Amino acid sequence: MGCDRLWASYFRFSDRTDNQFDKLIRTQINNLNKKIASGVFWNAIQLSVNRSFSFVIKLFLARILLPEEFGLVGMAIVFTSFIEVLNDLGMGAAIIQRKQENLSEEHFQTAFWSGVAWSLLIYLVMVIAVAPFAVNFYKEPMLGQIIPVLSLGILSSPINMVHKAQLTKALDFKKLTYVNNFSNIFSGVLSLALAFLGFGVWSLVFNSIASFLIAMPLYFRATGWKPKFMWSEQAFKDIFGFGIFTTGTNLFNNLMNKLDYLLIGKLMTAADLGAYTLAFVLTDTFRSQVMGVMNKVMFPVYSSLQGNSKELKMYYSRVVKYNCLLVFPIMLFFIAEGEAIITLFFGQKWNDAILPLQILSGSVLFHMMVNSNTVVVRGMGKAKLEMQLQIYKSIFLYIPVLVGMIYFYGIIGAALAFLIIKFVSVFIVLFYLNKLIGYTFNDMFLSVKPVLLASFVPFLTIIAIHKFWPLNFYISAFLFFSSYILSVYFIMGKEMKEVVRKIKKKPLQTNV
Repeated sequence: MGCDRLWASYFRFSDRTDNQFDKLIRTQINNLNKKIASGVFWNAIQLSVNRSFSFVIKLFLARILLPEEFGLVGMAIVFTSFIEVLNDLGMGAAIIQRKQENLSEEHFQTAFWSGVAWSLLIYLVMVIAVAPFAVNFYKEPMLGQIIPVLSLGILSSPINMVHKAQLTKALDFKKLTYVNNFSNIFSGVLSLALAFLGFGVWSLVFNSIASFLIAMPLYFRATGWKPKFMWSEQAFKDIFGFGIFTTGTNLFNNLMNKLDYLLIGKLMTAADLGAYTLAFVLTDTFRSQVMGVMNKVMFPVYSSLQGNSKELKMYYSRVVKYNCLLVFPIMLFFIAEGEAIITLFFGQKWNDAILPLQILSGSVLFHMMVNSNTVVVRGMGKAKLEMQLQIYKSIFLYIPVLVGMIYFYGIIGAALAFLIIKFVSVFIVLFYLNKLIGYTFNDMFLSVKPVLLASFVPFLTIIAIHKFWPLNFYISAFLFFSSYILSVYFIMGKEMKEVVRKIKKKPLQTNV
């Protein structure tokens, strides 16, 4: 909310002296940076708590349950996720992107009731049409029971939509962190309890929907916002016009992210899909969660900087660098120690996941070089362009490469397909980012260069040591991450200290 005023203030105070104006702008930029830092901090807390807790839950569930049970849920998620993409019609993103002065209570109420009505219709489609189709497609009768239960989250999502949009637009990530952590911890404990009690695949199903249900009352308490019987046709047109393109983008994103699950489940066994799912979850989920920390904060910031390509480029370069700073070492560690991670934490029954884990980790390295690019495009209000780009990539890149590689090489081919796709996508993304904000290959290289240097030092060190001395996994992990921290300190220490200093700097006080 507050960051929307930053650029508007240029016109409001343009008749003041240059000195007064400079002080005002520096104060507001400093305050904006503090809000960004606070948002990143609370999202990082959410990530660390959720991911560490989720990893422990997944570890226990993988030891208790069978790959076939993970595969069944993976099959169900393929279908439910496609429908869930259509759930709020992008209205939550539209509320966040819309400038504060153009947003009214009618927009909130209209988004809420439109979302509720639409979700009821979507849920009926899931129960009546999608569940029977999934049973016939996979020849798995159990899906007829799993999908209706798994789809209950569709009903709760639009109820939480307005609350999440309001908190995100206000950059109030402290409350978002509280709600998400509490609901995810509760659902994880419930899932684990059900697994120990012998509920099998249902422990995974309830883990997916319990967090939605628990979060609902917490969101109402966090915002104090309550729905009223109010609906406006004009407000609907305002948010639907942006949201429909966002929904289209999400639909094609989901197609690209789930096509591998769909084909593996159809052409291979549930056990193969379970092994691939584990590898994908360990890599892509971590990547998406880390990127989500920045993306949640930066989307409203990018929206407030619409039309200022210089500032957009500066902030985007930082986002790329700091996301890579967190993700690169994890992916390189997965490549170096993939076999030890799978056998030690999950058991030898998951050995088929080792090579896909290592290959997918490599694909994430390429992905991170241009990570969060769609958030910039959407924040600039170019939702239609974002959707068109995803359509072209789906038709001409994702679908042909994935289909061919999975058909001939199975789950290894699926992992290799993502490696190829992410490599090619780097050049596609750089082409349109250069057109939009002047972000070039050289800018990308300068952003990721220090992180590449810092992360490849421990990676090559561990690989070299393994050639002569088989290290214990925990010693290897300690050497890897401690050497990475030292490398970051020597290569980027001065830069990071300067960032912290600017964030801590007391805001300027002005009388304008």
